[in-house]
This record gives sequence, structure tokens and C-alpha cells, in this order.
Amino acid sequence: MSQERCSWLASMSSGLVGAVALTALHEGTRRLAAHPPRMDTLGRRAIKKSLDAAGQDTRPRAELQRWALLGDIAANTIYYASVARGTGRAKWGRAVVLGTAAGIGAMALPPVMGLGRPPNSQYTSTHLMTVAMYLTGALASAAAAGYMNPRRRAAAA
Repeated sequence: MSQERCSWLASMSSGLVGAVALTALHEGTRRLAAHPPRMDTLGRRAIKKSLDAAGQDTRPRAELQRWALLGDIAANTIYYASVARGTGRAKWGRAVVLGTAAGIGAMALPPVMGLGRPPNSQYTSTHLMTVAMYLTGALASAAAAGYMNPRRRAAAA
């Protein structure tokens, strides 16, 4: 087992891969599925709530949507970067745990955070898709971290 640690830049880069994969899945599913997870709606709610608390005017829906997507990518990049941290093959176990936890949290935490119920949360399929998407993002991050490993690149050359 390799004891090399992933650098900060490689961790953030692999986190970005996972975050972009997750966002692409969310956006594609939003357009195609009957009852998709709508994390973008929760993001817009959170931004609107923050703007209201700060006494700022509410922005147009399209602007809130852009902010929500950028915020999701930024937050998920940081979260998924932790998949690559550490040594060896443990990143795959971290990916499974962190991806599953993020998917469960995405459905369970919004009401606790004052954001209301997630859209379509009455459907089991929405819960399953949410966990599957966050797990896929975490696995994409682990795969990217493995690809960025200097030993792997040296062996391939």
C-alpha cells in the first residue's frame, strides 16, 4: 500500500472533479427525471434566507440559481477534497462513507437548517437518487485522486 499523501492541490483538484460530477448529475437529472433531487432549490432558499437576514434585496431567480450552483461546487469541492487526504487505498472507503453521509444529510438536514423540506422528498426514488449522486461524486473524487498520484503517473510513463 502506498504511504504517499496527496498534496493539498491534488486534494482540491480531485474534490473539484467530484463536485463537478455531482453538479452535472444534479442538473441532468433535474431536466430528465420525474421526481429529481432539487439541491439547487435548497441552495436558492439558503441564499435568499441569507440575503433577507442581511437586509439585502432579493435577487432575480436566475441570479440566485447561478449563485446556488457556484456555492454547491465550492462547498462540495472542499468536502470531496477530504476523500483524497490520507494515505493509500483508504480513499475508497472514505469516498463510500463521505458520499453516503452527504446524500443522507442532503435529504435530512434542510428542515433542521430552516430551509424546509427538500423538493420531491416524499418519493423514495428521490432519496435513492440523492444518495447515489453524492456517492458518485465522492467516488469520482477518489478516482481522480488515484489518477493524480505521482507514483501512478511515473509507472504509466
